[in-house]
Amino acid sequence: MTGEDELHLPAESESAQAHAAESDQPWLRLDRRMLLVHPLSELLRLLPVLVLSVVVGSQSGNHLWGLVAVVVLVGIGIARYFTTTYRIGPVHVQLRRGVFSKRELSIPRNRIRSVDVRATVLHRLLGLSVLTIGTGRRADDTDDNATFELNALANDLVAPLRSALLAREPAPRADGDAPPAADGEAPVAAPPQGVEIGHWRPSWVRFAPFSVAGIVTVAAIVGLVFQYGVGEQLVRLSDLGDRAATLARAGIAISVVLAVVALLVVSSVLACVLYLVRFGNLRVVDDGRTIEVSHGLLETRQTTLDRRRLRGATLQLPLLLRAVGGAALSAIMTGVSAEKRQSSMLLPQSPRREAQRVMVDVIGDDRQVAAVLTPHGPRAARRRFTRALAPGLLVLVGGAGWGLFVSAPPWWVWTVAAVLVVGGALLAWDRYRGLGHAVLPGWLVTQHGSLDRRRHSLEAAGIIGWTVRQTFFQRRLGLATIVAATPAGTGHYEVIDIPVADAWALVDAVTPGAGDVWATRP
Repeated sequence: MTGEDELHLPAESESAQAHAAESDQPWLRLDRRMLLVHPLSELLRLLPVLVLSVVVGSQSGNHLWGLVAVVVLVGIGIARYFTTTYRIGPVHVQLRRGVFSKRELSIPRNRIRSVDVRATVLHRLLGLSVLTIGTGRRADDTDDNATFELNALANDLVAPLRSALLAREPAPRADGDAPPAADGEAPVAAPPQGVEIGHWRPSWVRFAPFSVAGIVTVAAIVGLVFQYGVGEQLVRLSDLGDRAATLARAGIAISVVLAVVALLVVSSVLACVLYLVRFGNLRVVDDGRTIEVSHGLLETRQTTLDRRRLRGATLQLPLLLRAVGGAALSAIMTGVSAEKRQSSMLLPQSPRREAQRVMVDVIGDDRQVAAVLTPHGPRAARRRFTRALAPGLLVLVGGAGWGLFVSAPPWWVWTVAAVLVVGGALLAWDRYRGLGHAVLPGWLVTQHGSLDRRRHSLEAAGIIGWTVRQTFFQRRLGLATIVAATPAGTGHYEVIDIPVADAWALVDAVTPGAGDVWATRP
């Protein structure tokens, strides 16, 4: 199927006639421009192997190694076009692929939970997109063979195909009549116009340095440089070694400070660049049935979230981002795993008030933001201070033992101990200040953490089970952790270190009747 073909999709059905007509649907190929996309993608993805083959060829005097590698990679890319077909039936969507090992993936249409669309720079230049169908199963993320991905689909086919796959009933017309159908096929109607509830602004880039993205990128680059021996070559070919020796003579403290400053500057610049490239032009559009999140400057991505599977939202409030008034927002969706690569992001790092405003628009309840959390009491505070102060106290004890039985410990031992004690006390105070929960009609709000604080607003109707658990140390303090099980988001949300006497009462308040048998147990 190409962009010039007229798109006719069979209506989703579970009837006996639909099952009988499944085999009558034609098998379709991806766009012919895939013949350019896949060979180039294979070359870029396997560039290190290609470079190695060229090096081996040059050392052996046989320069055909590089040419052979290019021919093989291009051949594999072209073969993928002729070995990849898909079929959209009334009951299933099916995908056949595989150059050396043939595989067929079949997904019931009523199991489709998400349809994501992305496009790299090459795809955008050729007018193509990559459409990925998700079912909410873990295999969607852990096994590439279980991923239903149409790589190189014409752009004019993406919107109607996505609307048809996510639709569970024909879209009503303006006059109230059902849309006409012919020969069992449902003509794809134009998607309803949505309202923009969120829009990225260039000023948000100021929040990018307050994340670990830049530091992780720097570490990855340094690791690759030294893994392939380039770092040693740079040191030998420059005066970096002499400069390092000079810094060492100047003092360890100065060297460490300069290294930290350099790391922060480089990582901040990289974080800003990554943030701009990944989240630039972000828009959040709500049409009342779905929420569409699109973003990206070079590689674009569009994620469609079905409102019928919305079970709440999560405000992400890590320490550094929280300190500058920022936050990030993600949706809690049934069938969309927040712990895997499936995206439920609504807003990246952004002003906290903007994230809260979009959260209210998405879940339709402003009480979640204004809710005052119930603290968990002094025993929960004691547990946080005990755990946070333990490392510093151990260093103090070790330093004292060193001084008693060996010799006077160096000054840095006491410095480390003081830093750990003061830092631990501040961390424990912040952790307890951010610990709490609230029960609202139809909702459970829970918050915990300091370095990576998260505030979850979970719809009570999405909770399918409860667990109240106690560790050995929690039992001694009379505390417990409540786990609300749900098929949405991470799969479980916790109320940590609540007094055990209040645990089952909270369960009963969120899910009436669920805690009765336990609350009245002897």
